[in-house]
Amino acid sequence: MAARHTFRSSLAWTGAAAGPTGPSFARDYVVRTADGAEIAGSAPVVFQGDGTRASPEDLLVASLSSCHMLTYLALCAHKGIRVVAYEDEAEGTIDRVAPRRTKFVDAVLRPRVRVADPQDAESARALHHDAHERCFVAASVDFPVRIEPVIVS
Repeated sequence: MAARHTFRSSLAWTGAAAGPTGPSFARDYVVRTADGAEIAGSAPVVFQGDGTRASPEDLLVASLSSCHMLTYLALCAHKGIRVVAYEDEAEGTIDRVAPRRTKFVDAVLRPRVRVADPQDAESARALHHDAHERCFVAASVDFPVRIEPVIVS
């Protein structure tokens, strides 16, 4: 497998159908990946967006969560640990860090993993550290990402 990969997407502002920008405008958009997936997006509700659509902030937190999960599951599979369920309650926090500058300041992932064999619980817990170290999305952000796993059997 090659080390370098490029990912492409396209974005269209669909809110334009409701009218041009002004004091109040529709913030809706659609993202399409090169492979054909579509994501209906908007700004977060706190920034006058549509809460039924994914916001960029939602997608960043979801990217951290899903990258960690996929990396973790691959490591478990490689080590022979049978994971039978995986859920995560992830959250990211944005804050004003300077006048007119807001950014993510931290994120926490709370994966709850069920393993088939109770004897694998400690090894399964330890693999979260390795997964975090290998997750390229977490490695690409400039804020701390904490992992607080729970392993059950």
